[in-house]
Amino acid sequence: MDEPIRDSRTLVIQLRDRIAELIRQDGLRPGDKLPTEAQLTQRFHISRPALREALKLLEQDDIIYVEHGRGRFVSAMSAVQVDRPITVFESVTDMARHYGYKPVNKVLSICEENPPALVAEKLRLEADARVIRIERLRLHEDEPILYCIDYVPRAIIPTKLYDIDWSGSLLNLLEQYRNRPRMSAATVSSVMLPDEAVHRHDLRDFGPALLIAETCFNAAGEPVNYALDYHRGSHFTFSLVRK
Repeated sequence: MDEPIRDSRTLVIQLRDRIAELIRQDGLRPGDKLPTEAQLTQRFHISRPALREALKLLEQDDIIYVEHGRGRFVSAMSAVQVDRPITVFESVTDMARHYGYKPVNKVLSICEENPPALVAEKLRLEADARVIRIERLRLHEDEPILYCIDYVPRAIIPTKLYDIDWSGSLLNLLEQYRNRPRMSAATVSSVMLPDEAVHRHDLRDFGPALLIAETCFNAAGEPVNYALDYHRGSHFTFSLVRK
């Protein structure tokens, strides 16, 4: 069956998810062989380079494994199903859509500033370096579900701030400047929103949040974004696999 991919999420991410779903739908078990690249490109109407990137992601997640000369096979890890593995790296918007939300990004503030000490450390900045600070709120049907602060080295985006549409995907914006994040290191904690954000943006009903503090790296391993994402605790849960 042909299943062309047409939604708005990052192509490789959606393709990874669709192949993982194919494994479940077709009842493939650990040790079963995955369809060939030719079969998958025909099924999803996708280019072979994009397919190979998606397969690499599945291999990194231990959903499949490769036997050179024989093909790709379903791994034992595929039998371990979790609702939302916290190890998935994707944009906040893509993550919210995975939960069934239709997020609208509202830009609260945008400025250039000297970085706080922690941010400078996370982004490995020189003493005189500046950062762009982006403060945004994600809404679903006018209800706040995510409060986010992002720091990006100013040197990466030299364009005038007012010439940029900050309401879209930051990952896609960084890709325009050849610095798309490919991986991250993160910590998760249960917190309340900062008092300043609560009072300034009328977020008194937001409640407890799951804070993911994340340093994102480009393909060369250079930090290009430090993000503080406050997930509304009443709307998000994350799962993990231990191995």
